[in-house]
Amino acid sequence: MSSKSRKSKEQGRVTFPPQQEEEDEGAEEEEQQRRRRGWRGVNGGPEPPPPPQRAVKTFREPYGYYPPQPFASTMYIEESPSLRRMTMMREKGRRQAIRGPAFMFNNRGTSLTAEEERFLDAAEYGNIPVVRKMLEESKTLNVNCVDYMGQNALQLAVGNEHLEVTELLLKKENLARIGDALLLAISKGYIRIVEAILNHPGFSVNKRLTLSPCEQELQDDDFYSYDEDGTRFSPDITPIILAAHCQKYEVVHMLLMKGARIERPHDYFCKCNDCTEKQKHDSFSHSRSRINAYKGLASPAYLSLSSEDPVLTALELSNELAKLANIEKEFKNDYRKLSMQCKDFVVGVLDLCRDSEEVEAILNGDLNSEPVEAQRHRASLSRVKLAIKYEVKKFVAHPNCQQQLLTIWYENLSGLREQTIAIKCLVVLVVALGLPFLAIGYWIAPCSRLGRILRSPFMKFVAHAASFIIFLGLLVFNASDRFEGMMWSECKELWLEGPREYILQLWNVLDFGMLSIFIAAFTARLLAFLQATKAQQYVDNYIEENDLSEVTLPPEIEYFTYARDKWLPSDPQIISEGLYAIAVVLSFSRIAYILPANESFGPLQISLGRTVKDIFKFMVLFIMVFLAFMIGMFILYSYYLGAKLNPAFTTVEESFKTLFWSIFGLSEVTSVVLKYDHKFIENIGYVLYGIYNVTMVVVLLNMLIAMINSSYQEIEDDSDVEWKFARSKLWLSYFDDGKTLPPPFSLVPSPKSFFYFIMRIINFSKCRRRRLQKDIEMGMGNSKSRLNLFQSNSRVFESHSFNSILNQPTRYQQIMKRLIKRYVLKAQVDKENDEVNEGELKEIKQDISSLRYELLEDKSQATEELAILIHKLSEKLNPNMLTCE
Repeated sequence: MSSKSRKSKEQGRVTFPPQQEEEDEGAEEEEQQRRRRGWRGVNGGPEPPPPPQRAVKTFREPYGYYPPQPFASTMYIEESPSLRRMTMMREKGRRQAIRGPAFMFNNRGTSLTAEEERFLDAAEYGNIPVVRKMLEESKTLNVNCVDYMGQNALQLAVGNEHLEVTELLLKKENLARIGDALLLAISKGYIRIVEAILNHPGFSVNKRLTLSPCEQELQDDDFYSYDEDGTRFSPDITPIILAAHCQKYEVVHMLLMKGARIERPHDYFCKCNDCTEKQKHDSFSHSRSRINAYKGLASPAYLSLSSEDPVLTALELSNELAKLANIEKEFKNDYRKLSMQCKDFVVGVLDLCRDSEEVEAILNGDLNSEPVEAQRHRASLSRVKLAIKYEVKKFVAHPNCQQQLLTIWYENLSGLREQTIAIKCLVVLVVALGLPFLAIGYWIAPCSRLGRILRSPFMKFVAHAASFIIFLGLLVFNASDRFEGMMWSECKELWLEGPREYILQLWNVLDFGMLSIFIAAFTARLLAFLQATKAQQYVDNYIEENDLSEVTLPPEIEYFTYARDKWLPSDPQIISEGLYAIAVVLSFSRIAYILPANESFGPLQISLGRTVKDIFKFMVLFIMVFLAFMIGMFILYSYYLGAKLNPAFTTVEESFKTLFWSIFGLSEVTSVVLKYDHKFIENIGYVLYGIYNVTMVVVLLNMLIAMINSSYQEIEDDSDVEWKFARSKLWLSYFDDGKTLPPPFSLVPSPKSFFYFIMRIINFSKCRRRRLQKDIEMGMGNSKSRLNLFQSNSRVFESHSFNSILNQPTRYQQIMKRLIKRYVLKAQVDKENDEVNEGELKEIKQDISSLRYELLEDKSQATEELAILIHKLSEKLNPNMLTCE
């Protein structure tokens, strides 16, 4: 017994009537001395060796229990009845004092017999001989009896890590609460006990490992009966879920081998009968059961041992959990932690790679599952693209991933990677100046050495960046000969990526907006040109005079002779010029797209993007306050049009201008002053205008500054990861095949494009022909199915045997198995290093306790044999002594 439990039992001692104190004073002193020497009054214990006597007759109670017995000089003296009665009353009172209050919380408590109490104590403290003897000899023992906390002997033995006692109890038929004992062993991490319990025949019936305790309530047994109130575990917890929660890799492996699995919860908006019934019965319990299931699914122990592709499973699960965090707001932090746990698992697996082959396997995924056409080209990097899509930034920014991406970035340019910045800038300048000649060379020989160099991601990036800078230079001179090329390039990208993926990238949205405004500007300019051409044709056909000022023209024709100051505000030429100016601004802002390629400008570009997001969030509150004051001030001064020192607030437009520019200090206080002596209106105007300035300038603008500062600090604290993640997104846009030549050179199709177009037509026709042939064969096969039954069965058998021979693990599966082994071993080593030695000390203590009881059993047997020998010897000596007398 530990010192803690011994202390609690001593404090639970009951008092006795005063008339018994004097006569039992000696017995109490003797009891205290025995307790100091190690006597355990509950379940028996060692007794100090008695002084040597001439002849002793021992008395042993059933089941190896040795109570203290007084020794006298006579052959045999019976134990004092008062002492025995006093001892039993003391122990009974102590047990009631300890276990009595628990009945307030457990109405199942029943009084235990002395045999049951001794049995429970022996199981709790690992007294193997006593448990074995009572199980073998006792006919009235109830092995399912429970203590004051509702725990039976099996649970007590499991809770104290007594493996031998547990094995003895598991051999007993009709043993209850085996499932509770399994959950308890899993939670405490007792691997050997878990293995012993799993070997029990009860787990081979009715899918015990796949059903939770609440799902097994309908079964007519007490497999899970202790924890029906959910005092220790939630009713929806299965053994595999609990093992995954506790990160017990060995237990998870054993349960998976037994066929246990964690069922993925249904979609949050699922309307099936099961989900609807659970939601109506108890929505909170339904949500908690979903979280418990996701905790098990997101556990590194379950991810690494249950999935054939743990990296893909973890990435998809992290995205699903991130979506649930936005849907179930009340459990947002829980789902976010689980999503981050999945991301950390992927990073941990990537960190264990030791060569390029393992890194490529993780970044590319299982290449055998991809189409043959994708395998002919550059590595697909499907896992990297998925990580970028799900924003697993640490995975993408990991050194192993960045090393592989950098190798692909300088593909076919092995010497350029080690060159200095000056040499790289010189290469960029040469490519920019010689871009037309390089494009012609690529058109003529796309598969030559020059073509392979131009297809490298770095050269494609340089070519596109140079082309865009040239385009900006041409915009300065109001030229637009590259515009059609950009249109064609964006159309190709939209076709390849699809509308959804295209819109999800903000730079594509910016390009789409810029090109749309350019189209609108050119359309308006074309409309103005057509109207002017029509007016010119009218003049040429009907007007013969050279001086048009002397001729009376129709109004619609005369309009085109006016100077700019007389043009209508809706003139297409004016609209075209305004839209064109906006498009030029957006075009120059597109330069920020290439900034992540540089380590210095990349974090600044990321901070700028985050700032724009903060401004959009802030605009909701800003617009609400701004509209409130704008409408209020307009209503206040709308009746004083012409009666103010300035026209501020007299119209909605003037109210908007005044309030907007007052944010920057460009409005005057006289904006609220009236010419009339209406002080009440004027004072209200002063108050509202002052409150507006305090709210907008002092409160909201400082709040915006704080938000921007916080976002910038977040980027700065993790600038390396953020920059590498943004750079990888930029790199991946140039990794795929295609888009070798930048606009406007991409308008002219290369011979390679014609070749690919013809091959696609041929493949499409072949696929269609195969489908028709397959349909015909299926029809003929249905008509001849009975005649060819035996042949088809033999063929299926042969193909099945052939596939079984070839059903070897792929290279990817071998690599993933190797990495998962490393991950599991590392997790176990880290756990052993983190844990305190308290568990080892407890295990040693339990082993010593078991050894102690075994030695006591051996001692009791030896004492019995010695007592018999002494008794026989005394019987032989007594006649001799009488003869001598």
